[in-house]
Parts: sequence; C-alpha cells; structure tokens
Amino acid sequence: MTLAQLQSFVLVARLGSVKAAAAELEVTEPAVSVAVAALRRELGDELFVREGRGIALTAGGRRLAALATEILGLAEQARRSVHDSAGQPRRLQVVATNFVAEHIGPLIEAFTARDDGLEISIESVPGASFAERLEHRQADIALGPHPGADRANTIATVPFLRCRLIIVAAPGHPLAGRADVAPAELAGQRWLVGPPDIDPTTATGLFFASNGLSPSDVSAYASHAAAIAAAAAGDGILLTLAHSVLEEVRRRALTRIDVRGTPIVEMWQASTLGLERAVPAALALQRFATTSDATQAISTGRAGTVSTRVRPKVHVTLWRSVADEIDAAVNR
Repeated sequence: MTLAQLQSFVLVARLGSVKAAAAELEVTEPAVSVAVAALRRELGDELFVREGRGIALTAGGRRLAALATEILGLAEQARRSVHDSAGQPRRLQVVATNFVAEHIGPLIEAFTARDDGLEISIESVPGASFAERLEHRQADIALGPHPGADRANTIATVPFLRCRLIIVAAPGHPLAGRADVAPAELAGQRWLVGPPDIDPTTATGLFFASNGLSPSDVSAYASHAAAIAAAAAGDGILLTLAHSVLEEVRRRALTRIDVRGTPIVEMWQASTLGLERAVPAALALQRFATTSDATQAISTGRAGTVSTRVRPKVHVTLWRSVADEIDAAVNR
C-alpha cells in the first residue's frame, strides 16, 4: 500500500468518480483505476461500487477513506517537519472566500512582519469547502464563514472580526434617498458581485436566500474592488463591507441604500484543526487575528498599524466606528 494509492482512493471517495479524481491529480483515468485496484486486491474489499451515476462506498471503503485521510495528513505533516528542520522558510496555507481574501491582505502582512521565516499563501475557495480542506490538510487555517457546527469535534473555530455590510449605489440611482426600501424591490435591480458569481456561504448569497431573491441581472467582476468601482460608475447596486467604501461615501461617489434588514452584521471566523493537530503557525495566526492590531490593519488598510489606546474586543471596534462615519457621511 502506497501513499499514491491512498491519495487516489481518497479522491475517488471524495469526488465520487474516477474521472474527477484523475482530473484533480492531473493523471489518466487508468492510472487511478490501477491504484484503486491494487488496494482492492491487498485489502480484499471492493471499497466502492457503482450506484447510478456515482459510487457508494462499502463499509470497508468508508473506514479506509477516514484512515487514509488521516494518514495522508500525517505524511504531509512529516514533510513539513523535515522541511522546517532543514532551515527552509516555514509555509502556511490559508484558505478564504474570495470576498474575505480581498480584505485580509493587511492582516497577513502585519502577521508576517513579526516572523521573517514564514511564507504564507492564500487560496480563494468556497466557504462550504473549508472543513474538507482543513481535515484533509490541504489548508492550515480557514478565514471566513463558520465551517459548520457538525465539525466541532475536529475543527477549532474562533470569531475574529465582526463587520457591518451595507448596500450601496451611485447617488443618481433610483433607490438613492428613499427610506426603508423593501428587499423585494431589489429583485429587479442589477446586482454587482465579485468572484464567484454567488457563493451561498457569503453575505450576498445569504441575503438573497433569506429574502427569497433570485435576481436575473447579476454582473460578476474579477474582484470585489472592481465591483465597487462599477457601483460608483452607476452600473448597479452592491452589498459590501461598510469600511471598504468609506472613502467613496465621504466623496459622495457612493451612497448607502436604506434597505430594510440592513446593515447586516457578519462574523468572520478563523478555523484550524482541533485536538492539538494544528500546525503552530496556524494557531499563531488564529490568535493574532483576534487582536486589536489585526482589526486595525484590516480597517485602515495599512499593515502593521498599532492602536495607541486600549480597545474593546476586536469585533466591536471595527464595525461600530466605521458605521458611525458612514451614517454621518450619508446624513450630511
């Protein structure tokens, strides 16, 4: 039994097909089939059977999938341990939703400034994949939505940022200046979003779902920053972090649309493997993310900004002070 065989089987079990596993590994389908066949012969179990268009794991296959995932994770941990002991830069893999990834750059810069021997890479993935990425050790820490209450026994999660989201548009938009706009009125508006089109785990996806909205006119942009620029240009409406458009509201390039049920308060979470299985650098970043220095870095966009006074807990400071400035700008 080899690690390559276990990896092939785990991917087949997770993705539901040999074809998908081969694509993920960037090998041929026969190569995956040969690896799985070798495991079947050695273990004397079919491991999985065809069921409709997918597969169904046998009882032995389910046990192997769980154990193989842990074995592959331990192998990766061993590689890192040897790599780190050889004096090479330590590496930390961060996953975040596209929306969160665009806003955590200053936090990451502030954290790495404290540790010159650490290299961090950030990958944008759907929030629904956080738990799987962590448990398969494809990521060390996830920043964004909660990975799910059903993973509480294996994943340790702490809130690190409470932020306020508002709907904005150019001052000339038909809804600008109106009070208590019903969410139903937004269905016919052009919505501007960053990548991907709609992630059901993010604020925009949750807002649509909770209000029964299914907009037919949605424009997706390469980045959330590009969507903000499009909103300022009068191309549509956007749900965004209040602090991310503070300057545009001050300059009256954007205005907040007073939609019933907004502002929306969203809590971002920092999640790592639990049960003492997380790598030290991931735990250090998780702790740092909850500090006032981290909040200040995100809210001001400047890496390494240090507060000159004691602040209350991080998730209160950011959304409250920015919200007051937004409201003041709107009411002037």
